[in-house]
Amino acid sequence: MKRSLFVSTILLAITCAPLLAQNATQSATQSAAPPATSWKQVVIPPLPPFKPQPPKRIVLANGMVVFLTENHELPFISGNAMIRGGADSEPASKTGLVEIYGESWRTGGTEKLSGDQLDDLLEARAAKVETSGSEAYTTINFNCLKGDFEDVFGVFVDLLRHPAFREEKLLLAKKQMDSSISRRNDETEEIASAQQDILGYGRQSVLARQPEYATVAAITRQDLLDWHKQHVAPNNIILGIVGDFDSREMEATLRKAFGEWPRGVKVAEAKPLIAPEKPGLYLVDKNDVNQSEIRMIAPGIVRRNPDYYALKVMNEIFGGGFSSRLFSNLRTKAGLAYSVGGGVGAEWDHPGLTVLQIGTKTETTIDAIHGLWEQIDLLKQQPPTEDELKRAKDAILNSFIFNFDTPGKVLREQQTYEFYGYPANFLESYRAGVEKVTTADVARVASQYLHREQMRVLVVGNASEFSKQLAALGPVTPLDITIPEPPEAATPAASAAPQAGANSPAATSTPAATAPASTSVAPAGGAAASNPEGRAAVKKLLEYLGGAAKVAPIHTLRQSITLEQEGAEMKIVQLIAYPDHISQKMLMPQGDVYQVITPQAAFLRMGSQVRELPGAIKKSELDNLKHDFLAVLQHLDDPSYTFTASGTEALDGVMATIVDVNAAGAATRWWIGADGRLLKESATSIGHNGPTTSSMVYSAWKVYDGLRYPTRYEISGAAEGDKSTMTLEEMELNPALDPSVFERPATPAK
Repeated sequence: MKRSLFVSTILLAITCAPLLAQNATQSATQSAAPPATSWKQVVIPPLPPFKPQPPKRIVLANGMVVFLTENHELPFISGNAMIRGGADSEPASKTGLVEIYGESWRTGGTEKLSGDQLDDLLEARAAKVETSGSEAYTTINFNCLKGDFEDVFGVFVDLLRHPAFREEKLLLAKKQMDSSISRRNDETEEIASAQQDILGYGRQSVLARQPEYATVAAITRQDLLDWHKQHVAPNNIILGIVGDFDSREMEATLRKAFGEWPRGVKVAEAKPLIAPEKPGLYLVDKNDVNQSEIRMIAPGIVRRNPDYYALKVMNEIFGGGFSSRLFSNLRTKAGLAYSVGGGVGAEWDHPGLTVLQIGTKTETTIDAIHGLWEQIDLLKQQPPTEDELKRAKDAILNSFIFNFDTPGKVLREQQTYEFYGYPANFLESYRAGVEKVTTADVARVASQYLHREQMRVLVVGNASEFSKQLAALGPVTPLDITIPEPPEAATPAASAAPQAGANSPAATSTPAATAPASTSVAPAGGAAASNPEGRAAVKKLLEYLGGAAKVAPIHTLRQSITLEQEGAEMKIVQLIAYPDHISQKMLMPQGDVYQVITPQAAFLRMGSQVRELPGAIKKSELDNLKHDFLAVLQHLDDPSYTFTASGTEALDGVMATIVDVNAAGAATRWWIGADGRLLKESATSIGHNGPTTSSMVYSAWKVYDGLRYPTRYEISGAAEGDKSTMTLEEMELNPALDPSVFERPATPAK
């Protein structure tokens, strides 16, 4: 079973279930009215007024901006500090610095406590303090029980002001980034996303740079200390705290903690160079795939643009969802697309990118390009109908409210407005702005912002199958995605010894005793080669599960699972037929929802309602099943599967070998203990809201007919508070499965 698929799949099912049930369920408020004979007779009440609780804004004498929101529903307190300065201002020669800074800030600990000691302190309190780096800022956040606030806030402040950036954690972060670099040409979608930024912003723009082995190798501990000193000052920080506290007492606590902290140099607003490549056709030849990823790219807008709301509605009509024109015409009717969508992008402080995307079979590459061009023309020739407009506005506003349905979400949004200099009422004005959009507004912005002759058309695919037809459309510029060789000095011996100091944990995280991943460059479309330590760790895992004699014969599984998330509980019955069939039955209040993923089909079904899943989600879930640990262990001798040890790390006091697994193009990372237990896994999947990286911590192993298998999975996503727990209640090995459970119903289900 692949745990990571639940992070995206269950959320998608929860989102879609009310839509699937719409024709089958009437609201209780309508029970007194005559029964409707058509869905058109169902009265949908207007949305209630949107009046989020505004946070209390405080500015300390040293310039720190603080937002406080009381929420006494649960005894928790969480906080998040946004710090000005991000990857958009790092030097080109050290691209990747801010990401590594964000990673090793927390793991490197403080001057008093190592990162591993912080782990122990926080885990004993079921609390967390985390750090990260992004394009425009870095963050440090905490989350804890109200009763543990004093201890956890002390860690937060100490880490904010006195980080150590221990050398061994820096080395580990660099090795992990090297491993990521080696895999960046594995997937067509990842290649296309990187190249679209280069084409849309320009190769020299900080908005399009990618870390390379050389830029990562150039990053030193002193660079991290210098970055911290230059950026982390109270007048560069916007701090938000939400939870079960009294605002006056919290304000006093913050003034005591930060009041004497002197101002620093104000971080200047980044002014990234934007110099797009010229419009035309661009090609990345990836000869090991049978499908093409196509992107059409042009400049977008900044959110301050008065056309922002009209473009939001236009995007929804044109390429935003299941009922959009692109989806309906190119996927449903023409059968050209695995996935399709897009629109005019908007960023907070610089123009976003207009991106139209379609994934198609290799043999229909040119048809898909023509199809996108035709849809652009038709959007201008055939303005949206009132029905299209209403559906789009309803979809935007109905989903919008769920982005701000907790005080914490509203607080973080206010921090963002403060950071980028937007008015405090921007959130409230969003709904009014969308509601005012007319069909004439949509027609106007479509004509103003979508010009196919001004687009950069990017194709990633097997050029031998369509290059002549592509050249017939115009001059084609080939793009070189070769990963530059690492510098010769990028070896463990070139790194300085761990920094001595208070509680310096010299042995808590060490590199694997082999050449690092950074010394081997994978060719385009390939993966880093296995190393002996990686294979040895994976073989230990195989033996821990029961050996090849128990793992190899497994062809099917039936599992009963309980998922707990945000206080809610869901029962799931999962059927797996290796290597590429999975069916899930999710027992929900609205009725049972079935999700099926196979190479031939990907859909959700509830009663007679069936909703197709996007091709990107289908591919992601098939990849999840491909790198399921049982599936991987059945392919130890397959040359397309590689196992690369990239270091060690202590998890709950247990030293684990970190192994990067490439399962014939599907990538994941395992943490394997000395006894062979799989302690943790991390992977990226595509969900309803796009790519998301999640980690799974495994425990409570049990034996099923001689096979040892984990029964508890603690799942953490990238977003704060994105956590869930799954418990495996029952499992049957090799049950007989009815093939029809994996088939899309040809007629409405009874």
